[in-house]
Amino acid sequence: MTMNAKPAGEAVLRLPDGTELKLPMHQGSEGPAVVDVRSLYKQGRVFTFDPGFTSTASCESQITYIDGDEGVLLYRGYPIDQLAEKSNFLEVCYLLLHGELPNEKQLTDFTRSITYHTMLHAQFDRFFEGFRRDAHPMAIMTGAVGALSAFYHDSTDIADPRQRMIASHRMIAKMPTIAARAFKYSIGQPFVSPRNELGYADNFLRMCFMVPAEDYEVNEVLARAMDRIFILHADHEQNASTSTVRLAGSSGANPFACIAAGIASLWGPAHGGANEAALNMLAEIGSVDRIPEFIARAKDKNDPFRLMGFGHRVYKNYDPRATVMRKSAHEVLAVLGIKDDPLLDVAMELEKIALVDEYFVEKKLYPNVDFYSGITLKALGFPTDMFTVLFALARTVGWIAQWTEMIEDPDQKIGRPRQIYTGAKTRDYVPVKKR
Repeated sequence: MTMNAKPAGEAVLRLPDGTELKLPMHQGSEGPAVVDVRSLYKQGRVFTFDPGFTSTASCESQITYIDGDEGVLLYRGYPIDQLAEKSNFLEVCYLLLHGELPNEKQLTDFTRSITYHTMLHAQFDRFFEGFRRDAHPMAIMTGAVGALSAFYHDSTDIADPRQRMIASHRMIAKMPTIAARAFKYSIGQPFVSPRNELGYADNFLRMCFMVPAEDYEVNEVLARAMDRIFILHADHEQNASTSTVRLAGSSGANPFACIAAGIASLWGPAHGGANEAALNMLAEIGSVDRIPEFIARAKDKNDPFRLMGFGHRVYKNYDPRATVMRKSAHEVLAVLGIKDDPLLDVAMELEKIALVDEYFVEKKLYPNVDFYSGITLKALGFPTDMFTVLFALARTVGWIAQWTEMIEDPDQKIGRPRQIYTGAKTRDYVPVKKR
């Protein structure tokens, strides 16, 4: 096998019958060592049981590293806060795809390639008309992205590196256009075409909020906030949607189909819908004077109410993305001068309490990136059913980078998890009249 992780000794597993299995261990460049269990069944006729794969490394990757205990998130070794403050989304896209930050010429060429792929095939717009006007934008996204393979046949051969790269550039470029069209379609407004002189985030905001009656002037603070949201959500290791993309890709499916599968997985409220759930929770609280009531409910073990947007499954410390997103959220609120929105008032007061309340601090229930991104997106003018669409737009580059890494891995195999079967034992068929 070809593995970049270094040997880290050997683990010995003793089975109930006394059999000892020797399993190699590997150490990555960061993080804990792993026990290689690939020969487990061959040696001992046993499997491991790990629902949710929370203790299982499904692949070797060089893209993203997370240390949840320390609150660390690295893209190709670069801390997320440095990238969000100093870089821009397309530069981060290049980094995730190629492994290194681009030089000036590489960034210019890459930006030009993305910019000139933003248009959709003229016939593609008809595709949107097949959906009901009240269709959820994520339903439109799932179908539209899957349909790209029907329009761009020249970039579906996964064995051709050039076609893989063309498909990658196309999806990064066209996702904002598709997302903006899904938004426009859902609110009954005409589509707006991209403009090549605008930046990635600027273009997206214009396509979402321009109307024929007047043009949309992009505010630099708002565009920068949108760009940061894209950077912060670009990749997050082997989460549910990324694992879905890799699993779909392991069968040899075309990249457009794989990304559509990732979008479908992201749609789940436990994954991409978290920022929408946080806004819904704020709406449920309703007003600042009701916050103490809901804080008490959150502390009551017998109450099913949960504070959404606080804490994180991976980060047992402060979500490193939240620090950057908090700053952006306050910048957006300041530049827009929003002072009379009850929901945002609740959010800001809840944030203050969570950062000092002993219960929250002790349990490390800090506001996470979903809390702040939800506030920011609402302030920008997006309805909550668009939040996951924007997540999908940002995560597309991470999915593509992970998919490409999997395709180019000589050890990759079709995904085929095992199970513990607890159904009926072998039995004979009984004719219906004798049952």
